[in-house]
Amino acid sequence: MNLRGFATINYWADDVTAAAAWYTELLGVEPYFQRPGPDGALAYAEFRIGDNEAELGLVSRAFAPPGLPSAPGGALMYWHVDDLEAMVARLLELGATEFQPITPRGDIGFVTASVVDPFGNILGVMYNPHYVEQHPFSS
Repeated sequence: MNLRGFATINYWADDVTAAAAWYTELLGVEPYFQRPGPDGALAYAEFRIGDNEAELGLVSRAFAPPGLPSAPGGALMYWHVDDLEAMVARLLELGATEFQPITPRGDIGFVTASVVDPFGNILGVMYNPHYVEQHPFSS
């Protein structure tokens, strides 16, 4: 058995409708799938994005696993971007706050940054030379 690749990442939000609107503005695409909760309010919205159509799910915090912290923290997953500085600037312009500044990682081109979205989730972005090698038409 092997881990075969990133499948879905879930970000939690008290207001999934507002989160879906924010991510629609950031990504430039509407969620391809949405589901209301028992109260009729939007409880889940899912986007397929990037070269592998990775799934980004926005889930009502009401369905979060018990004990999940409400403060940003835990695992940090990075999305590859071709222009890290422009993406960080765009995220901040849309109301995200800096979590970790743009940080070079060694001397072979890996650079990371992360922000906290307006809903309390850490959104990691990075320039990753290995990703570019695997997806040469993404740059």
